[in-house]
Amino acid sequence: MKKSLFITAIVIGVSSGNAIAQDVLVVDTWGGSFRDLIDEAIAQEFTEETGVEVVYTTGGTIDRLNKAKLASEPESDVTFTTSHVGWLYATDGLFEELDMTRLPNAEHLVDQARVSPYHIGAWGYGYTIAYRPDLTPEGVSFDSWEDLWSPELEDSVALPDFDPSHIIAVSALLSGADAENWQEGIERLESLKPNLRAFYTNDANSQQLISTGETPVQLMLSMNAQNMINEGVNIELATPSEGVVLGVDTMAITRGSSNQDLAYQFINIALSPDVQARIAEIKHGSPTVNNAELSAELADSAAILATPEEWNQTINVDPQLRAEKMGEWRQWFTENIMN
Repeated sequence: MKKSLFITAIVIGVSSGNAIAQDVLVVDTWGGSFRDLIDEAIAQEFTEETGVEVVYTTGGTIDRLNKAKLASEPESDVTFTTSHVGWLYATDGLFEELDMTRLPNAEHLVDQARVSPYHIGAWGYGYTIAYRPDLTPEGVSFDSWEDLWSPELEDSVALPDFDPSHIIAVSALLSGADAENWQEGIERLESLKPNLRAFYTNDANSQQLISTGETPVQLMLSMNAQNMINEGVNIELATPSEGVVLGVDTMAITRGSSNQDLAYQFINIALSPDVQARIAEIKHGSPTVNNAELSAELADSAAILATPEEWNQTINVDPQLRAEKMGEWRQWFTENIMN
């Protein structure tokens, strides 16, 4: 989940701002580097092809969902959100059902990016073990998720507080179960508590904790870790034998948008192989189509899922199950792991 301290409101027209103008496309997304990624990789190409400007409304994942629920009229044309939160939009009737015949580039989508009839993948990523090799005890490796439980990592590990689904899925898997039968992993997860030092609240907090060395080991979003690596921070990403925990950020057409033709054009451009390769180059988002051409160096990166086979080797928690279970999981995690 991405969180933002500020919500950027872009008011269009002379009325209350609810009505969507016809000469622009309004995209609802996260702020910061994710908004910049969409603008650089997708929107600039869209504007070049159509002559239509793209403007943004931004905010945190759940903040934007709640705002959409309360809006009397749609305030955007295209919505970016996580795969599981997208299911919450869909079940509340906030997304249009997609006509896939109007998205010819979607023919090349990997299976995991065909999230629902309402939202499809823009890019993928993994949640995996990121660590500071200069601060990790000698002899500790991360060939398996089991290694996160190593006694040598006492008081060293950080987890996200806003989404426990990743570590719940891993604990269930290591206990011979899956996320649907997550209770079978409770004992395993509780046994990780001696190694836990902090719970980060957002991406910025995560990056601060590992850059300062306060938590030299994290369950971390691969795209964020790779950005820090590119900036020279001494971080390495593990690829556990069981696979990274898959994440997919998605695109949808907002229910009631009056710019649906433009919205389809925008999403189709986002799925073009050149744009998908650009997303990988800019922020190490994994292409959701199977015809994007990446450099050998980029394709070999631990942060990239470059082929359908690599997508299939991930731990893929069903997004609809995540949507249904997230409240239950967060409550249990807060009461039993964080407290």
